[in-house]
Amino acid sequence: MERIRLGNTVFEGLNNVYVLRGEETVLVDSGVDTEQTRTELAEGLEDLGLEFADVDRVFLTHWHYDHAGLAGHIQEESGATVHVHEADAPLVAGDEESLIEERTRQQETFEEWQIPDGPREELLGFLEGHADLRGGTVDVTPVTDGDRFEVNGLTMEAIHLPGHALGLTAFAVERAGERQAFVGDAILPRYTPNVGGADVRVEAPLTKYVDSLGEIIERDWDCAHPGHRNTIDDPAGRAREILDHHRERTGRVIDVLDRHDACTAWTVSHHLFGELATIHILHGPGEAYAHLDHLERHGVVERDVNEYRLIDDDPDVSGLFPER
Repeated sequence: MERIRLGNTVFEGLNNVYVLRGEETVLVDSGVDTEQTRTELAEGLEDLGLEFADVDRVFLTHWHYDHAGLAGHIQEESGATVHVHEADAPLVAGDEESLIEERTRQQETFEEWQIPDGPREELLGFLEGHADLRGGTVDVTPVTDGDRFEVNGLTMEAIHLPGHALGLTAFAVERAGERQAFVGDAILPRYTPNVGGADVRVEAPLTKYVDSLGEIIERDWDCAHPGHRNTIDDPAGRAREILDHHRERTGRVIDVLDRHDACTAWTVSHHLFGELATIHILHGPGEAYAHLDHLERHGVVERDVNEYRLIDDDPDVSGLFPER
């Protein structure tokens, strides 16, 4: 297995594309659809004695542009089969109805979070200005949790890990006696994946993500290959660190509500993160919403239209994030 590292000037962090060679040439993720990234991927493949036309299959961890954007170009050049979870398949395919539905849900969500007009216009301008990064249409092959694929003598298992994205899926293999997984943005080595804003289609985003972290802890892979930056040598340990992060952040959200009484997701975001710009105008209140929603589901806060109020001023925060 080789890793090709791609630049990413639009979203945070370098992107990884993984290449599994053998009877087939298989990629995990594809990078964002920019001319620079396309060139970098072509050069990375050339260093391995390959070109786009040699690719037989592409496994996408999720639909976000920086992971799936070049899938259409690769497929056009090679006829490769593109696999992605059924929940994300319509967005990767470029299904117009699904794209409109996702944009409509975003607009409704921005109103629900009470993002003010100025930041909302800046965010919409950013999103519309980068819509072409999605890439071209793709003929997708949907996968679901538990599906298995034979890849160059290895068995690759699809493991659904929603939270950051509705269809986020890890692909686990055993190589050279090690149990490994390509995890996309389920866990990352340097920062915590955004939950709540990164995919507004996810209901109960933090609750689902906590369960996904529990799945990673339970599987206890020897290492994980993330969508950004370097290999994670202790995936279960990293998942526990991220759980601790969300426990701490939930405590901060409770403190905000305790000090300021009823708050919207935007107000909580402002107290947590301060002024935001570009994509963070989406991610900040999304993160706040995910925690508020988690607290509401556990009876710690109550919601009145778009405002949240604390009704349990001494909750067991640790108990809100149980490990399996």
